Amino acid sequence: MKVAFCTSECAPLVKVGGLADVSEALPKALKKEGIEVAIFLPLYRRVKESGFPIESTGLKVKVPIKGEVITAPIKKTVLHGVPVYLVEYDPYFDREHPYGTPYGDYPDNAYRFAFFSLAACEAMKALCYKPDVIHVNDWETALIPVYLKHYYFTDSFFLNTGTLLTIHNLAYQGVFPKDVLPEINLPWELFHIDGLEFYGNINYLKGGIIFSDLINTVSPTYAKEIQTEKYGYGLDGVLRKRRDSLYGVLNGIDYDEWDPEKDRRIYVNYGKGELDKKRQNKVKLMEELGLEVHDGPLAGTVSRLAEQKGLDLVHAVMGDLVGMGVSYVLLGSGEKRYQDMFLELNERYRGRVKAVIGFDDTLAARIYAGCDLFLMPSRYEPCGLGQMIALRYGTIPVVRKTGGLADTIKEFDPETCQGNGFVFEEFSPKDFLDAMSRAVKVYRDEEKWAVLVRKGMECDFSWEKSAREYIKLYDKIKSSKGGE
Repeated sequence: MKVAFCTSECAPLVKVGGLADVSEALPKALKKEGIEVAIFLPLYRRVKESGFPIESTGLKVKVPIKGEVITAPIKKTVLHGVPVYLVEYDPYFDREHPYGTPYGDYPDNAYRFAFFSLAACEAMKALCYKPDVIHVNDWETALIPVYLKHYYFTDSFFLNTGTLLTIHNLAYQGVFPKDVLPEINLPWELFHIDGLEFYGNINYLKGGIIFSDLINTVSPTYAKEIQTEKYGYGLDGVLRKRRDSLYGVLNGIDYDEWDPEKDRRIYVNYGKGELDKKRQNKVKLMEELGLEVHDGPLAGTVSRLAEQKGLDLVHAVMGDLVGMGVSYVLLGSGEKRYQDMFLELNERYRGRVKAVIGFDDTLAARIYAGCDLFLMPSRYEPCGLGQMIALRYGTIPVVRKTGGLADTIKEFDPETCQGNGFVFEEFSPKDFLDAMSRAVKVYRDEEKWAVLVRKGMECDFSWEKSAREYIKLYDKIKSSKGGE
């Protein structure tokens, strides 16, 4: 089995969101399972600055876009033994940010990612890397299945190549003016309701959904949710049409990276039988952040600051939480209104609340290790990795019952000691506060809390299990193409 994994970000080379973590961990896990896999990625400025050695393959590809032919060198690096082929074209990719600035997306994103999609296919041909499956991710590479059906349809190189589209977040779709269509080498015949047309524009993700052999998203519950009007973002009808080809495969986390017994970023290493050492992490984190050290629970969040994440609820009940003896730390960046909202809480609850705007890998690990509770009150959450990482560090999630959060976190019952966190359903301050009250009540029972923490640390969300589910999908695609 040979897989080409096409992605617009990949940690630690370049990271914006959870796609980067998946793009690092899944190919690594696939390789361990015996799959031959190669990653295809734009050569962004951040990749050049990542410190990874980048070498030339000596190959160049020619890609027609906007009426001209662009020549792009193919460079290479290696990540966990997996080759990463990098498409170099500085006018598109040598920019400060991968997708846009804090003020909005780059206006030429339609061309940047159509170009990358074609260049990745051309790179496969130049490298003689003939994949059984091209695994594409989100709207940025969703045109590849479209190109295979409408641009490469006479090319024998891709004759038996199938496609899998993974939707990591349906809210981001790549919607652009219809006039782009001929400039990205696709025929006008695709501009209709059963093609790329989307309310007078074209929609890259819709094209991927229609023309991929199989589709999956990153949790079983989210796979169901996106077929509803509430969570479908205008594509629920298209997804329902393809429901027999749509699967939910839960993301995992890399337990080599996220391990409190070995993590060098945290203050004190600990295992599930050393909760006193976890407490030392809590004290040191509170001291580092200037929070009052006390016996109440320390809650934390590591997140993008966006409406999706539901942090309005945290803000709405912060006075109540502080009154219950809870302290809170947040690490993240994103929409300015959320940054301002939490910086204001710093002033209002000095010594009890600390918001750090930005991203810091070390501080993130220290929050996972040092907090008692991890808050994820998301409006929707395709999968979520934060709750899995938190459990690994014995930090108990408080989550809204949606998407991957519903698949991974079950309400803790103090009577039976079943469950691994605290869950609420309705997106309301009242429901969220009720869940926090239940969490604080269990926290005050030292014996029950220790049982819950140990249960959390024993949960298994490793990538190995998820990788095997992906391999089943690859096998299904390969056999549909006449492969063995």
